Amino acid sequence: MMYHSDVCIVGAGPGGALLAYLLAKKNVSVILIERYAGMGKAFRGEHLNEEGEAILKKHGLFSAVEELGLLRMKQLEYWQAGQLVKKILPDSKVGHLGIHVPQAHLLKVLVKESQKYDSFTLLMNTKVTELLEDETGRYNGVKAIKDGKEIVVRSKLVIGADGRYSTVRKKADIDVTVRKHGYDLLWARIPAPIGWEPAIKMALINGKQLSLFTQALGFIQIGWNIEQGSYPQLRKQPFQPFIDQLVQAFPVLKDSVLQNIRSWEDFVLLDVYSSSSEMWGKHGVALIGDAAHTMTPTGAFGLNSAMKDADVLAELINKDYIAELDLLNCATIRKEEVAKLQAIQIEKEESFASQFVVLA
Repeated sequence: MMYHSDVCIVGAGPGGALLAYLLAKKNVSVILIERYAGMGKAFRGEHLNEEGEAILKKHGLFSAVEELGLLRMKQLEYWQAGQLVKKILPDSKVGHLGIHVPQAHLLKVLVKESQKYDSFTLLMNTKVTELLEDETGRYNGVKAIKDGKEIVVRSKLVIGADGRYSTVRKKADIDVTVRKHGYDLLWARIPAPIGWEPAIKMALINGKQLSLFTQALGFIQIGWNIEQGSYPQLRKQPFQPFIDQLVQAFPVLKDSVLQNIRSWEDFVLLDVYSSSSEMWGKHGVALIGDAAHTMTPTGAFGLNSAMKDADVLAELINKDYIAELDLLNCATIRKEEVAKLQAIQIEKEESFASQFVVLA
């Protein structure tokens, strides 16, 4: 089967889905490809900061997301030995320290709004296998497998919004520089106790960061830093002493933790690294989000940065003319901003332990 569009976007995460909506709204024909059969994968970035919130409001999308459900963080807390030692409250003008938005809610709104336009097509359960080129060597589409059958999408521009392991980036032979940060991350999710206030809570366990993020719909997401590459060895050790440290750090969670985290299988491992590509595209291909610049979980910048990429890029693309120079200029603008954020992440990680020092 053959499809044709002005733009083909590979990856229907928040960045790709937002870009698809913004282009469809401009009457740029766009095909959005998603390899999975469903939207909203577990344990992905789901926290909006001020920038992400502003982008959604700019395009009239925030209220629809809010109707589906979100949660504003009221405070940031630091805990030691089961005791609160420091609390940070939001600026009165902002009113929160981040907003938890279930990814499924955000994507549902973006796809629903996009489907109002005839210029939008969504292909689910579709895995891209190759980039296609014209006689000059410019990329002009993709080959993919949809529901077990091969399809071809021809387009003026291919966008790689397909994450840290981007197929588009690999097939376009675009180099990426990876930086390890010395830790990996264990994720878990548990029901929040009754009366749990929307907050971000931090603790220090054996010199490693433990974070609790309150989520909409009554859950808490646990992010537990461990030594890089240590998980295979950690799994060989008794589980109970490990999980006891979590209960000691936050005693109020004892019942929920013991009922919902019973083995190593109840954690999801994230291989933590940041990355950046010197080139964010070439010859008819452009990259956004993690495909161009993977962020660590620190500061929850990843989701918001991907949306900013989409917002900036959408302004440069129109139906009649897609300029290679404009795409390069977009990358130049965003690379500077992303580099600053990645530097902030490193500083936050290196100074985390100092946040528990309470001055008399």
